[in-house]
Amino acid sequence: MPTAGERTQILLTNDDGIRSPGLWAAAQALSEVGFVTVAAPREQSSGSGRSMPVTSDGRLHEEHVTIKDKTWKVYAVGGTPAQAVQHGILELMPDPPDLVVAGINYGENLTIGVSISGTVGAALEGAAFGLPALAVSLEMPDGYYLSHSEDIDFSIAAYFTGYFARMMLRLKPIPDVDMLKIDIPNDADRDTAWRLTRLSRQKYYVPVAPRRTSLEDPGHLDFKIELDRSKLEPDSDVYALSVDRVISVTPLCLDFSSRVDFNLLKQAFEAAI
Repeated sequence: MPTAGERTQILLTNDDGIRSPGLWAAAQALSEVGFVTVAAPREQSSGSGRSMPVTSDGRLHEEHVTIKDKTWKVYAVGGTPAQAVQHGILELMPDPPDLVVAGINYGENLTIGVSISGTVGAALEGAAFGLPALAVSLEMPDGYYLSHSEDIDFSIAAYFTGYFARMMLRLKPIPDVDMLKIDIPNDADRDTAWRLTRLSRQKYYVPVAPRRTSLEDPGHLDFKIELDRSKLEPDSDVYALSVDRVISVTPLCLDFSSRVDFNLLKQAFEAAI
């Protein structure tokens, strides 16, 4: 947390691209918390995870965007959300930010598939720099996921973006908590409760094979949402959001190592030889 007289510095990115209304809703909310530097992918980058493709051109294009009579200087990045975080920290900000925020995403990011999410990937990249990080997503019909539709009301999600940003800035480091993943129901209001959750091990976004007559035809892998409520873990992110209609707050860590008892695992290995 900055000392007295210093202004909180926040790096904001997303995976829906620099023109996303969700990004600007977050920027407005966070501007009441500190100074916001926006560095977001030039193009739609959903599903890019924490990827660092060598094909990214890395160009940083300064733009000016006017939102409700306020003009923002922003940077469109020729790269993924995680690369946008790197460029923001290494090139655009004089000092590392006090907080990295990714969002507000068009669509919820739930269950063990979150490693696919560019929103979560960007926050993980911020966390890898040792910085507090948030990934914020708003539940909505899947037809809006890759859009910049202005039909979506981000006001409540923006409110909670500021709420959890302030919390993260005051929070002392906690072992094994590198970032928070926030998923907000589409019918939430300012009084909606939030709950600490774990990633569900159930699938939520289920991949669908392309429809084509020849394997040489272009084929886009699609997805569908499947939710078997009878199998959901009560402490999971998807149960909180989809069943109880509360805000899911999932602490995530960079250490993907299994927490299994190594002695038990060693015994299992030896028994299998």
